[in-house]
Amino acid sequence: MTTFDTNLTPAELKQEATQLFLKKRLLSFVLPAAVLAYMAYVFVAFDVAGLWQRASLENARTLVSDSYSYKTHVTRDNRSGAVSVAIEGERKGAYPEGTAPDWVSLGETTVIDLEDGHRVTFGPETIEYVIPGYGTVRATPSRSAGVQAELPAGEVPEWINSSKNRLAIATDAGRLTVTRNRAEVFRYFTGWELFFFTLDSPYYGLGFGELLQRAAGGEAGAILHDVWTNKMWRHQDVAWAIAETLLMAFLGTFGAGLIALPLAFAATRNFMPFAPLRFAMRRLFDFVRGVDSLIWTVVLARAFGPGPLTGALAILVTDTGTFGKIFSEALENVDEKQIEGVASTGAKPAQRYRFGVIPQITPVLLSQLLYFLESNTRSATIIGAITGGGIGLLLTQAIITQKDWEEVAYYITLIILMVMLMDWISGWLRRRLITGETGSSKRKTRAGKAMLLP
Repeated sequence: MTTFDTNLTPAELKQEATQLFLKKRLLSFVLPAAVLAYMAYVFVAFDVAGLWQRASLENARTLVSDSYSYKTHVTRDNRSGAVSVAIEGERKGAYPEGTAPDWVSLGETTVIDLEDGHRVTFGPETIEYVIPGYGTVRATPSRSAGVQAELPAGEVPEWINSSKNRLAIATDAGRLTVTRNRAEVFRYFTGWELFFFTLDSPYYGLGFGELLQRAAGGEAGAILHDVWTNKMWRHQDVAWAIAETLLMAFLGTFGAGLIALPLAFAATRNFMPFAPLRFAMRRLFDFVRGVDSLIWTVVLARAFGPGPLTGALAILVTDTGTFGKIFSEALENVDEKQIEGVASTGAKPAQRYRFGVIPQITPVLLSQLLYFLESNTRSATIIGAITGGGIGLLLTQAIITQKDWEEVAYYITLIILMVMLMDWISGWLRRRLITGETGSSKRKTRAGKAMLLP
């Protein structure tokens, strides 16, 4: 019995219509209620409230500031009294012995001017930090008694953390940490220091104009060499890593296309009459594309070891199944008349495929290949972190250190630019290869449309 059954009496028709409206009203209430119930379950199951409580806005602020700034560390060895200054605390960014930035005065007593009245003094025995508006904090480290801290009278503020073995002070001007063996001050500065030249380069600290003058005077090669071989930012390694990432994406994508195209013929009804083989080929495509590329990466890394080639194989395996499905669907929709026309010329089966089938699916083939090449450029970044290749490996290493977040920001910026470049190249190739549209033809088309307008 249906709503439009003409055999119903008016009373029965009215009753059925009323029931139908009630079902629709109930459905419109049940669906939102089910969604709300599911969201409530997610809120409880994933402990969203606890996650918010555990979140630290201070850590988030530090993380963001670390991405666009750098720290200069002034470190005193409490056992020997030796003082060293290094950018980001790394040996590659260390100032030569006996030298320091202008806000650090080295000597038997080292004075560190953090500006705005903040001053740290490394004395022979005691470390002092003068904090405007609060007072002077003194710390005396020793191997036996730990760190003896002397604080101004009153309640200890939140930005001072004092214990028997450690004193930590965090202010907007800088930070001081004192332990038994070491006292360290670090100060934030905006920018990516040593991005072009390291401290041991003769071009460090020179202005852009002076660099241009030296380049014009015959030192262009030496300047580029110092930038390219920068030990802190590793531009040479980064460029090679980006090339590896693009190579993984290229080999995996186009290798999958070359393998999937002939296999797709065996998965179509109009080219493969043998049903069992057609069924097996389709299930094979489902299997290889049903397993994510990251899982294939782990499996293949176990079999072949880490490396960029393993990442390319992981992309190839996954995309072979995807391309096989896409190409087989395109093949099932080809125009048989065009194939018959080629066959009427006496062409052999291979020639029928070449001139009657391939030209019809070429737009689909190229558009999908170029789209997946763009998408796999992003995937190759994550795959490279697992297989040990490409920019993904460098990004993972920088994240693991938990300190060089400006390098993390640098790598993420490069990845975004790389994806944007691949998107532009992919779009340009699609216009040229599929639609045959060039810059001049676009201008002519727009000019023609303008002439037709009244």
